Amino acid sequence: MNQAALHRLLALKSSDKTPETLFDLRLSTNLSLIQNLFFSLYPEEKHGSSFNGLLRLLPELYHSRPKELKHQDLERMLSGNWYQSEKIVGMQLYVEHFNADLKGLGEKLSYLQELGINFLHIMPIMTRPKGENDGGYAVNSYTQVAKQYGSQKDLLNFTQTLRENGMYLMLDFVVNHTSDEFPWAKKARKGDEKYQAYYYTYSDDAIPRAFERTLPEVFPETSPGNYTYIPEMERWVMTVFNSYQWDLNYTNPKVFLEMLTQLVNLVNLGVDVVRFDALAFLWKKIGTISQNLPEAHTLVSLFRMCLQVVSPGTVLLAEAIVAPTEIVKYFGTGIQHGNECEIAYNASLMALLWNSIATKKTRLLYKSLENVPIKPADCTWLNYVRCHDDIGVGYEDEFIQEIGWSPHEHRKFLLDYYCQRLDWSPAKGLLFMYNPKTEDGRITGSAASLLGLEKALDEKDSSRIKESIAKIVLLHGIILSFGGIPMFYAGDEIGTLNDYSFLEKEDKKEDSRWVNRPYQDWETIDGFSKKKLPQYQLFKTLKKLIHIRKEHRVLSDANNLKLYNTGNEHVFVFERTSMEKNGMLILCNFDENPQVLNGSWIMKLGYFTKGEPIDLVSENSISLKSGLLQLDAYQIIWLKKS
Repeated sequence: MNQAALHRLLALKSSDKTPETLFDLRLSTNLSLIQNLFFSLYPEEKHGSSFNGLLRLLPELYHSRPKELKHQDLERMLSGNWYQSEKIVGMQLYVEHFNADLKGLGEKLSYLQELGINFLHIMPIMTRPKGENDGGYAVNSYTQVAKQYGSQKDLLNFTQTLRENGMYLMLDFVVNHTSDEFPWAKKARKGDEKYQAYYYTYSDDAIPRAFERTLPEVFPETSPGNYTYIPEMERWVMTVFNSYQWDLNYTNPKVFLEMLTQLVNLVNLGVDVVRFDALAFLWKKIGTISQNLPEAHTLVSLFRMCLQVVSPGTVLLAEAIVAPTEIVKYFGTGIQHGNECEIAYNASLMALLWNSIATKKTRLLYKSLENVPIKPADCTWLNYVRCHDDIGVGYEDEFIQEIGWSPHEHRKFLLDYYCQRLDWSPAKGLLFMYNPKTEDGRITGSAASLLGLEKALDEKDSSRIKESIAKIVLLHGIILSFGGIPMFYAGDEIGTLNDYSFLEKEDKKEDSRWVNRPYQDWETIDGFSKKKLPQYQLFKTLKKLIHIRKEHRVLSDANNLKLYNTGNEHVFVFERTSMEKNGMLILCNFDENPQVLNGSWIMKLGYFTKGEPIDLVSENSISLKSGLLQLDAYQIIWLKKS
């Protein structure tokens, strides 16, 4: 049993359910684990006073939490794992690209509610440097809203409105680094040794050179190397992402205490889910790649245990785009099993879906998913077709080889397919961080453009338009039914195309990821009365699927997913099961041609016991002809077991 489940059990049994009494109960049950985690990072003989500081800090942070949110914490703690519900469907967006600012976003909640969205991931809205700022991930403050979005009061009003409408908010906590304009960085630049120790800074380049021997480069084109020399400070500072983003030195316990305070201040604004940005990079060690180190996991667990004491209604999402065997570790392993992040990006599923679209085959999809370790019961995935970032092609080499492909040639094919290097490909994407020496790179583009809609519209090819819409529905239908929180990217629900305007902006033109961060097309949405628009047909279908999802409890996440390999390499099939035996079977065709399956095994599963079942997607009855089931090109079928 993880700590959250233990707290729930104790709260249910407690005769005194006042928030203050339950805080004391949570602190007492977490204390030994917090102590063990803390001293495993910061040895007691040297940092005992820092641990005493943490013990003083936790009650202070709890008392700073607004009363309304304390009562919300209690309700969520008693109700169970709310984040695993089938009723949650999310959307990621940039406020300024969606509708100007926070007030403008609030004015569009009715649109989101019509679609069925009740969980928002808003990209960074806090103050940041002018010019280059990594899309807001170079933070000048963790709680002060940048003027372009409004004010902190606007944010508080917005989160209050979300609560009143039963909606959830996720914001980023840039836990690995600050901008070089952050108050700590400014003081360090002026020579303050206390704050220089908040970052990895060195008076000469001996240690930086030792780190560089094994550290990979995150942005080799635009920000090569991992250190930057600061003349005013006469010191080298670690800058793994960009020269203006200084990495925090978590080997200093004062940094942890400060960042825990910043985290609680953020969630006190009404944040339900905290996206821990770049958490794989949190601990650095010479001689390693300084990613996914055991100490990083310990640190994340320490944040989680402390936050659970102060704000048990808030959960953490791990932003770690790594191999499946690594990502499940961010749920917690060993003594920390289930005690790190409650949610993690299902980056492997996302990348595998794009592979199946390009190859029209599902062998790598099955091979990879069959080797994903089972996650803890109290944790869940965040499933997505794409996000604000690029799409990587970092599949496991051994799995690619096992199905008879060359890993290098296969990755090259995917880049060629999606990045306009094959004339016959329908995709219109761009390369990101391409290295001509190794031919490695990543893919950028909106879902619609990558799935052929942009090219089909340019060519006025009605059959290709229809095919592209089917592919968009196929991928989103999978994330809506796979198990976890489905997350749309704003605009994909109406087939928004690539936005090439970034090429005209000095601070964005070198970053092709901006092509897949388009502005919301309200003109198209306002023209939905023209029912024949392909964008409207897409919106209408996805809206229906979202509402179907919310009506079927079997689609909540209870580790209740079973894969079926049919032997047809173009088809992907999985089932969501339940104790009540009223499952749902999802069948997906990744090919441009109809595919036929032997239906006898489907009958044995019980989907035809009461006659011909209804496909919830098309609303048509499904029949077997000579015992065979046909799936049309790029069709997805949701069969409900009666």
